Amino acid sequence: MSKHKRQMNLNVFIMNVGHHEAAWRHPDTEPRHITDLSYFTKLARIAEEAKFDSLFLADVLAVGKNVKHGAALAGLEPFTLLSALAAVTEHIGLIGTVSTTYNEPFHVARKFASLDHISKGRAGWNIVTSGSEIEANNFNQDTHLEHSKRYDRAAEFLEVTTSLWDSWEDDAIVVDRGSGTFSDSAKVHEINHAGESFKVRGPLNVPRSPQGYPVLVQAGSSEDGKEFAARYAEAIFTAQQTLGEAQRFYTDVKGRLGKYGRHPDELAILPGISAVVGKTEAEAKEREQELNELIIPEYGLNQLSNMLKVDLFTYPLDGPLPELPNVEDINGNKSRFQLVADLAQRDNLTIRQLIQRLAGGRGHRTFAGTAVQIADELEEWFTQGGSDGFNVMPPYLPAGLEEFAEQVIPELQRRGLFRTQYTGRTLREHYGLNRPINKFVDVPLSHVSGV
Repeated sequence: MSKHKRQMNLNVFIMNVGHHEAAWRHPDTEPRHITDLSYFTKLARIAEEAKFDSLFLADVLAVGKNVKHGAALAGLEPFTLLSALAAVTEHIGLIGTVSTTYNEPFHVARKFASLDHISKGRAGWNIVTSGSEIEANNFNQDTHLEHSKRYDRAAEFLEVTTSLWDSWEDDAIVVDRGSGTFSDSAKVHEINHAGESFKVRGPLNVPRSPQGYPVLVQAGSSEDGKEFAARYAEAIFTAQQTLGEAQRFYTDVKGRLGKYGRHPDELAILPGISAVVGKTEAEAKEREQELNELIIPEYGLNQLSNMLKVDLFTYPLDGPLPELPNVEDINGNKSRFQLVADLAQRDNLTIRQLIQRLAGGRGHRTFAGTAVQIADELEEWFTQGGSDGFNVMPPYLPAGLEEFAEQVIPELQRRGLFRTQYTGRTLREHYGLNRPINKFVDVPLSHVSGV
């Protein structure tokens, strides 16, 4: 058995009935349970028993035109669900997606501080800027804020939320009944922020939480996204198709941290992997084909048209992609647009083939094989400078998670690549991250993690 001092971080990305776009049609999934707490409790307990670092819930603030054929767009609000899961788990981290474009910092800071208290230090925030016009239409806006301006707003949003989390020092609560002193008012701070997008006095009305800040996660891979991650993020979820692409992304993002006084170890890079597990390779490929045969072309065309900003319904399914706009003209998810365009060109895919390639993970790496083959793939990326771990995206649930937990995780543990027991209680401890030092305390800025 090989020994590795460095071990992977593994997050499980829970997407209703699974990440394959046709998962809801598979007989082993439970699409009517996507608003049932007991269903998500089962998934969380499977993940915790397997010793995953964290589970992650995505969120979108709109329903698209393709709701007829898709189950991924409906579901529970993350804060509510994660708070409920905190009560039925003990160790696994709880990461929720919250947009900086259609929220206010005070609300978000308060909710994450509350979740961190409720979970005893297991909260994480997947920071997104929102990527679609239809989200804007749900928030009194006719158009979506321009890409770079969304990141400017996000940066100021983080400045405000981190200041609010610091507005109570750790020992601010005194509870001296004799003197009638509940808290030391000198250790509760107004932040008095006045910026381009926000004006916030503070302090927060939730005392500082166990982790100080939730673990800060980011999922954008555009130039703006990579720079934002280098400045703020402590973990990054990314979509990479090949080891070479993953290595270039890893080197690029890690190389940006120094300008912000950060060490490369302060950011975990976790590419997505959607793996179909089989006892044999042939069985895994057969399962993958069964899922692909359930694809509804109309749904895939809608997804792809929205992603590429081209109406593909007027083009033959078995023909190539038409000419695409320049990535500079995309005001949605620039990095995913570029990934899909490059994939189609590199592998000379027809529109139908591209839909099938994207069905399992929307641009994330998909793989069908045995537990040993999947572990080989993950080990190569991990040891060859492509990742610090993975964002595991089961193609169908709950069976896809059970198979990964029961077959792939033990193989990674056998190789010394993943923990066999939790050694910490907080999400920061799982990821090997420092607890941020309060910025209102007189300490050198270089000692503050994650800001």
